[in-house]
Order: sequence, then structure tokens, then C-alpha cells
Amino acid sequence: MSQQDTDLIYSKPHTKVADFRFDAQVVEVFPDMIKRSVPGYNTIIETIGQLSHKYAQDNSNIYDLGCSLGAASLAMRQNISAQNCQIIAIDNSKEMVERCQIHVNAFKANTPCTVKQGDILSEDMHNASVIVLNFTLQFIPSEQRQTLLSKIADALLPGGVLILSEKIYDNDPVCKDLLNDLHHNFKRANGYSDLEIAQKRAAIENVMLPDTLTTHLQRLDNAGFRHATPWFQCFNFFSLIAIK
Repeated sequence: MSQQDTDLIYSKPHTKVADFRFDAQVVEVFPDMIKRSVPGYNTIIETIGQLSHKYAQDNSNIYDLGCSLGAASLAMRQNISAQNCQIIAIDNSKEMVERCQIHVNAFKANTPCTVKQGDILSEDMHNASVIVLNFTLQFIPSEQRQTLLSKIADALLPGGVLILSEKIYDNDPVCKDLLNDLHHNFKRANGYSDLEIAQKRAAIENVMLPDTLTTHLQRLDNAGFRHATPWFQCFNFFSLIAIK
């Protein structure tokens, strides 16, 4: 990996740490940032592909909401065997959408994938068998998360699934500190300095607001999902599947 592709955004002191944005600077280093910051990310992406193979229904839509560079969309394209499906990948970052389109164009598959810039809170969704929110809900304003999950549930066909990955926090302060310490150690082991960890935390604390697992499960129940269970957790990162 060249230095240009390496995440050095917070390697030098910032006079004022601005709120985190998915801009061109982040797009350039995003794969490295995710690899070094999110434990188990590759496992989550691979399993999203497997779950899409199991749950994608013929003649249905597949949505990747907050698709970033399209990792989940590509995993689903490689695994879906249902007939006459299409993947619709949506992100509100112009820079992410442009790079995602390049990635999608580079890989041919039977399932078509449309990439579009848009606000997932207002985008139309219908006739869906699989919907993915992979580390996306945590960037939605807290007061709008239930509305979005209810909208997703309404868009899903019977037997359709939501795959939801998020960073979570624990209400128990001892457990919360433990999980945070383990995550910071993970970052250090991947080459981030204490300065980088501190400045990234300052940049993201106002734009990424995690919930407890209990809150997530309660929202899914409120939205009308019949079954929901976590299938992955490493430190304070988890993924669950909810079935309509």
C-alpha cells in the first residue's frame, strides 16, 4: 500500500479537529481506515454475501444503504443466486458514490447494481428481500432512526431481512471502558498513535452516536420484525440480522 492510500488524516496535530466527513480525503484512505479501525470488518462483509445468498428472493430489490465504497454490494453481487434481482446502492457522499461506481464497474456479475447519491431517509424503497445498513444507522440523527427502521420493515417482503452492523456502547461503565480500551489497543496494534486515536475520537463524537444493543433490538421489535439476533460481535462492534 502506498503512503497515499494510508490513513494519515489525524497523524499530525490539528489546531481544531473538525467534525468527521466522508469527503474526498477520507475516500482515498477509506479501505485502510476501515481495516485498521473496525475489528472483524472482513468477516462482516463476507457474511453479508452469504446471507444475501440465503435470503435474496427472485424478482426483488436489494438495498445497500450508506454503501460507501460498495464492499457489501460487491459481496452480495458475488453470492446472490436468485433470479431477476437488482442491487440499489445509496450514499449521500458524492465522493463515495463516484468511487463506488468505479468499483462496481470493475466487477462483472449476474446481479445488476445501480449506485446513486441520495438521502436514505427520503429515498423510495419497495419490494425488497435484503436491506443492508452496514455501519450507517449510527450516523443518522437519533430521533430519526426508528422512522428509518420502520420504513425499511415496510419495504421488505415477508421473509425479507435487514442486516444491521453498528458500533455499540454498554450502559455499564466498567464494561464500556473495557470495550473502549480493547478497541483502542486494536487500533494501536494496527499502527495508530495515541494522537491519531484521540483526534479521530474528537472528530467523530458529534457525528456518530452509538446505541446500546437493547435499544437496537427494541427499535426492530417496534418496527415489526418477527425475529432479530446478533450474529457477530468483536469488542464494541456488532452485526445482527432481523427477519420480517
